Amino acid sequence: MFGGRIGIWEVVLIVVVLLLIFGPAKLPQLGKSVGETLKEFKKSMKSATADDTSEDKKQKEEQQS
Repeated sequence: MFGGRIGIWEVVLIVVVLLLIFGPAKLPQLGKSVGETLKEFKKSMKSATADDTSEDKKQKEEQQS
């Protein structure tokens, strides 16, 4: 719809709006929280895909037996 790309002016606008809403004191805390959330999400997804892969291997081994 909009090309799927965010340019520099869109990023600047988002940062300005965030500064107005949360203020400069809360912005670093907000960034840290978002970073930790993404880190946990990636960790969970990695764990879930690893579990799926190990289950797939077990099923293939059982089928071959």
